[in-house]
Amino acid sequence: MNAAPEVLTTAEAASLLRVSSKTVLALARSGALHGEKVGRAWRFVKEDVLAYVRGTGPSTRTRPDDRKRKDV
Repeated sequence: MNAAPEVLTTAEAASLLRVSSKTVLALARSGALHGEKVGRAWRFVKEDVLAYVRGTGPSTRTRPDDRKRKDV
């Protein structure tokens, strides 16, 4: 059975990337770094943050909500 992914706060993601929290939020809002809003706070999957560093972030990965839905 797979373990749940490690989820980071904005501050934890910023620490991992060695940038400010404002930079992490700007990256998330622009779509460059995948994150989800939970209430008023942002959360980031650690593997997504590491993928951003490797250059294999959301622009190269397909997410279910990225696909266009056709309403018939």
